[in-house]
Amino acid sequence: MPKSKRNRSVTLSKTKKKPGLERKGKVVTEIKDAIERHSSAYVFTYNNMRNQKLKALRDQLKSSSRIFLAGKKVMQIALGRSPADEAKTGLHKLSKFLQGASGLLFTNLPRDDVERLFREFEANDFARTGSIATQTVELKEGPLEKFSHEMEPFLRKQGLPVRLNKGVVELVADHVVCEEGKPLSPEAAHTLRVLGTKMATFRLYLVCRWSSDDFEVYKEGLAHLGGEEDDESS
Repeated sequence: MPKSKRNRSVTLSKTKKKPGLERKGKVVTEIKDAIERHSSAYVFTYNNMRNQKLKALRDQLKSSSRIFLAGKKVMQIALGRSPADEAKTGLHKLSKFLQGASGLLFTNLPRDDVERLFREFEANDFARTGSIATQTVELKEGPLEKFSHEMEPFLRKQGLPVRLNKGVVELVADHVVCEEGKPLSPEAAHTLRVLGTKMATFRLYLVCRWSSDDFEVYKEGLAHLGGEEDDESS
């Protein structure tokens, strides 16, 4: 008779921890370490996340600060969700603001310096599919002299009514690439990129600040909180 799987013994010493649990545990440990090493903590939110731009900011602040973008529940566990389990007095107040596209900043910088940094930070980039067009872009009938003849098949694939006329890419009719206020199609996003038109701005907004003797909420950041996370932010 076949041996029942239910009765199969498991040697606990040989079981492996799930990589996901190990990673989450490491993040909790790193956040708790950051709490001890820094004098203040902020929740921030963002629009149009760009990883390379964020990495540059992290490098700029690495001597004084630490930025975390992780699972919200993981960050809340590290901070504490109530006075009973918070890592330091009042720190649990940050947890309820960790929602949507948000992260944590731990820093030893003065408050004024942090506020100025976030207020001035901005990075323009090409918009992605589904982003809302910030302006209407229309191409007029005639030669598209900035494009070489090799680009003609690509442009046609993006829906542009083009042809080659004596080796020059020519638009045979006016063409609206995108309309202000409407989501970008994949074709529109590709076309805007080759046109060099940037419609996305990566911005950061402070939502709230904690220190050992103070807690503050920023109205502007609160108004931006709760947006959907970008793919790059994970």
